[in-house]
Amino acid sequence: MIPKNILTQQQIVLLYLSFAIVYISGLFIPLMENDSAQHASMAMRMTLSNNFLELYKGDAPYLDKPHLHFWLSAFFMKIFGINDFTYRIPAFLSIILAAYSTKKLAYLLYKNENLSYLASLIFLSSQTIILSAHDVRTDAVLTGFIIFSIWQLVYFIKTHKISAAVLSGFGTAMAFSSKGMMALAIIGLCIISYLAFSGEWKRAFHKRIFLLILFFAVGVLPIFYAYYYQFGNEGISFILFNQSYNRLTANGFGETNSDYFFFFHTLLWVFLPFSLLFYTGIIDKTVLSFRTLFCRNITPEFLTIGGFWVTIFLFSYSKFKLPHYLNGLIAIISIFVAYYIFDLISKRKIKTMKVLYTIQVVVIFSSIIGIGLLTYFFTRIPHPLMFVLVLAVIGILLFYIFKKDNLFRKFILVSFLFTIFVNIYLNTQFYPILTQYQGSLKLAEFVKKHHINPERVVVPKNYGIWNFDFYTHHNTPRIEIDQVKAGDYLIICQEDVKNIHKKYTLIKRENNYRITKLSLKFLNPETRQKQLENYYIVKIEQ
Repeated sequence: MIPKNILTQQQIVLLYLSFAIVYISGLFIPLMENDSAQHASMAMRMTLSNNFLELYKGDAPYLDKPHLHFWLSAFFMKIFGINDFTYRIPAFLSIILAAYSTKKLAYLLYKNENLSYLASLIFLSSQTIILSAHDVRTDAVLTGFIIFSIWQLVYFIKTHKISAAVLSGFGTAMAFSSKGMMALAIIGLCIISYLAFSGEWKRAFHKRIFLLILFFAVGVLPIFYAYYYQFGNEGISFILFNQSYNRLTANGFGETNSDYFFFFHTLLWVFLPFSLLFYTGIIDKTVLSFRTLFCRNITPEFLTIGGFWVTIFLFSYSKFKLPHYLNGLIAIISIFVAYYIFDLISKRKIKTMKVLYTIQVVVIFSSIIGIGLLTYFFTRIPHPLMFVLVLAVIGILLFYIFKKDNLFRKFILVSFLFTIFVNIYLNTQFYPILTQYQGSLKLAEFVKKHHINPERVVVPKNYGIWNFDFYTHHNTPRIEIDQVKAGDYLIICQEDVKNIHKKYTLIKRENNYRITKLSLKFLNPETRQKQLENYYIVKIEQ
């Protein structure tokens, strides 16, 4: 018998408010290159040109991710102006939608209000979801509509309500419009897992399913039209077939990782602070499911277990792997972990929880030491008031670690407080300092401060200085170096300076580092300088 409650109503409210602080504090961090700043500059181009049917990466046509993420960001830029906060609004709203949908789906599956709130909070605490709210790519919008669609599809199967048919069709169309066939794969595999276990195939094929298909078809029409408008039949073929095939085979992308276990071990940091509990639970329940031949008295649902495994197996055969591909699965994983916690409580598995709690506390103290070293060597204390807040959170965290309380509740609260502490620190102390090592951002600030006309600035072809484009509100032309003219301001990296065959004056030099690929040598001040490259802005004289 699954218990009804583990968290009090007051604790739930305070945790939601705390995560609101975490997410809102991340909305004001300068954009990170490459993808986040690149996508922001692409949405900005739409806003400035009023051309919403064609996507460009710099000056080159962009045949890759669908348009929805860019449309939403451009829409908000039209209303609130071009800035990093506005660019992040669709991602922020999508994560709220995802958290709400996670809560509703968990309740639909388990009929336990406390468990459903816990699933939603676990989703919000996931490190990759917090990261996706400020290092914004297409994945936040994708994640929101994937779990919304799964919730509405399960609701439709159970109730056959017209509203569920309409919303599930629309939500699935929006998920497809965020990242193509990958979205349909995750949604479809989760629903197939649900139906295979529940045996509700006949209920799934109710006559009102045609409403679902209709609203899906209508919902994807804008995407198909945009692809056809810019690329013709090649665009339609790409979004239906080639995009997925290219990523599975790394055709046109370059192989990133051939490790078939990449996604499974990547979950170790992606799903912090509940990754250890997830590993334990998924192995435990998977083995149990096969031993009991999927007995429903033993395993209440198979959507989360089956949806996870079949999707992971599919993704693992891809030769192009990136950690954020897991984002679309985080919501169903969160539901599974919430159920597993309640299952441990109902079976009084104190010894299991003691082992997990001990490991969790070791991880927490190790992280606190690591953050202390990071502060000493890298960030110092740029914002004293926020540093006081971080110290207060550490104090609360230590209080709960040593407090005498229900062990299961302590594990949950300590884990939540840990991730809140870490991410308030990262968002207010670490990332604001880290982003200042982006040469394109610093040069954009220099150009604005010294009133240099951005229309006079050019960069060599294939330069990805997306922050410069975005923060100067200008699509900087990409040209061959020998095409620069007298009076042009040229942004160029140190190794390409030798290719300038005209007289020039150095205007400004800035350090640059690819901050999304951190290394210990960069974090260490004694070896940092050797890891930096230089960006220059020069004025061509003749």
